[in-house]
Amino acid sequence: MTTETSATNSTRPLYGRVAVITGASSGIGEASAEHLAMLGAKVAVLARRADRLEELAARIGKDGGTALAVAVDVTDAAAVQAAADLVEAQLGAADLLLNNAGVMLPAPVEELRADQWQRQIDLNISGLMNAIGAFTPQLVRAAQERGVADLINTSSSAAHNLYPTFAVYAGTKAFVTHLSKHLRMELGPKKVRVCAIEPGIVGTELQDHVTDAGANAWLEGSKDTVDWLLSDDIAQIVGFIASRPLRVNLPQVFIMPTAQTS
Repeated sequence: MTTETSATNSTRPLYGRVAVITGASSGIGEASAEHLAMLGAKVAVLARRADRLEELAARIGKDGGTALAVAVDVTDAAAVQAAADLVEAQLGAADLLLNNAGVMLPAPVEELRADQWQRQIDLNISGLMNAIGAFTPQLVRAAQERGVADLINTSSSAAHNLYPTFAVYAGTKAFVTHLSKHLRMELGPKKVRVCAIEPGIVGTELQDHVTDAGANAWLEGSKDTVDWLLSDDIAQIVGFIASRPLRVNLPQVFIMPTAQTS
């Protein structure tokens, strides 16, 4: 092994890989795209806000990385498939998919906010499945050709813990976690590692969408006692998961702020 190759392997362990990140226009998705690019991956960033994606891709390019911005609503299955075809045509088959698009809209169930229930189900479950359906064939092919691929799904501590008025959101994240366990059984023998990352409170735009006064008060009050996680904290963990040797699969990674006890 040459000195140059050795240095590349140590500083850019994802060199040659193609990573797709949904929900990449802000928060965990944005931070993960930048971090994975820094580790050497070519990244395709997917979200609805084209302007934010173009800015992100430009930053990555300025830092010496390769990024493809694809404006897409993951709840539109046909659009996600078209995005997957574009990614493969321009970057090659994806061997890393970070499913990160999601929304959190807590509210007391007796308020019957069916619109918010459906929005969370559409994005957190159906959008996730649309991305999995579109990109899994690429992951499997890439794993056979390159030796490894990763499917990383963003779940939440809410998949396990109980939070007042978060029932529907928590239910969607429990789906993500349980689905990931089953997909690991299905895809692991094909060299596709599957992981569900389950963060506690992370300071992202998720909180900006919360309209329930009680949930907002709970979240704001937690800042007095809890140092919230940062998007970069989660991005670092995503990079760690993806850069492990093939023999190492982290099926679930539960990530909590030190002071958050539930």
